[in-house]
Amino acid sequence: MPEPLWREVAGALPWTRAMAPERRERLRALAARFLREKTITPLAGLELDGRQRAQLATLCCLPLVEFGAEGLRGWSQLLVYPEAFRVRRSHVDAADVVHEWEDELIGEAWGAGPVILSWADVQADIEEPGAGFCVAAHEIAHKLDVLDGVLDGTPPLPRAWQREWARDFQSAYDALADAADAGRETAIDPYAADSPEEFFAVCTEYHFSDPRTLRAAMPAVASHLERLYGPAPAVG
Repeated sequence: MPEPLWREVAGALPWTRAMAPERRERLRALAARFLREKTITPLAGLELDGRQRAQLATLCCLPLVEFGAEGLRGWSQLLVYPEAFRVRRSHVDAADVVHEWEDELIGEAWGAGPVILSWADVQADIEEPGAGFCVAAHEIAHKLDVLDGVLDGTPPLPRAWQREWARDFQSAYDALADAADAGRETAIDPYAADSPEEFFAVCTEYHFSDPRTLRAAMPAVASHLERLYGPAPAVG
């Protein structure tokens, strides 16, 4: 990535401005690789210039600074809508009845398919970096999660660390799910109680956007994510 372009992109993103120089250079290399290897496709009339594409690549690589380029494996395309997009869902229940509905999403990651983002929500995350949301990090967390072939809230880790991760994440997830089911207010977005994989992805958002809340509510989870992603950024 040319130096002038990188200076412009890194200077505009709250996550990179306070990053240690060595980690920032790793992020630059990952973002350059992302731009070489991934196809970024704007949809529904959206147009993206070179700076905006570099910005997207940098945001998608934020969770990979410690993990490395292995986190880019297994998919090839980033689809970008101008704003939240609608998808049609279907489900066959135990009685073989087909249920169909539409969801409005700001991001999605398919197992071996593309990552999909809402450009408006990416920009909102940049404008309010401490608000507890980071849609690009959320979807890349799903891509890390599925690298071992199973979307279960646990990325590929050394065996001993994986056991500790599973224990601590399951405990925190169960407590959050119990609180959400009981209608109690939760420190982090109750959407995290939807499933273990969403718990991991939502906690990833908090690591990058509101780490203080995450550490106060779930210190063991926060420690695992700092080990996986590196120090929580100073934003907000």
